[in-house]
Amino acid sequence: MPKLADHDQRRAQITSAARRVIARDGLGAATFQSVATEAGISVRLVQYYFGTKRQVLLATHQAVVADAGRRFTERLSTLGPAPAPREVIRAILTELLPADAERRRDTIVLNSFHAAALTSPDVAAEDTLGAPRFLVGAIAEQLRRARGDAAGQRTAELDAELIVAGTSGLAQTLLVDDGAEERVGELLDRLLDRMIDRMIEE
Repeated sequence: MPKLADHDQRRAQITSAARRVIARDGLGAATFQSVATEAGISVRLVQYYFGTKRQVLLATHQAVVADAGRRFTERLSTLGPAPAPREVIRAILTELLPADAERRRDTIVLNSFHAAALTSPDVAAEDTLGAPRFLVGAIAEQLRRARGDAAGQRTAELDAELIVAGTSGLAQTLLVDDGAEERVGELLDRLLDRMIDRMIEE
């Protein structure tokens, strides 16, 4: 009896191949042919699961974001039952940084999507904004906890945007500056000192 296809596994095989192609050669290189070759399957099979290049790319982006969410959950689970807001924010920010091979690859992939949103017809800006918006909301919630809600929702959201933007910039630096890795912890703590502790004192 022929083995039935595991469709979720096949989709994951294809998006994993697309991630490797994008991380190595750029988003423009992620064609049906290159992804199929990387996955070791036929072009026809890639087209069966994803009818257009845009669908392949969006599914790949979603897979990267889902894996990041898994890492966030795993990191937060190590903090104990009632972590302080600063601990939660620091854990989230740490997972945003390309400190190992997996996160480095995914950072490159996400950067490729953000750049493509400016020029490629296959990626729209709105396709890339869901994860950053979620991060801003999660960090803003922790800021309100840390400040006893005194700063208000809008202020917390603005500060959360600055924190995410600052950490994203640090992630870019880590991709090209090996020496920056030694300063990561210090830089994160300085950012949180300014954005959390000082605001609480004020």
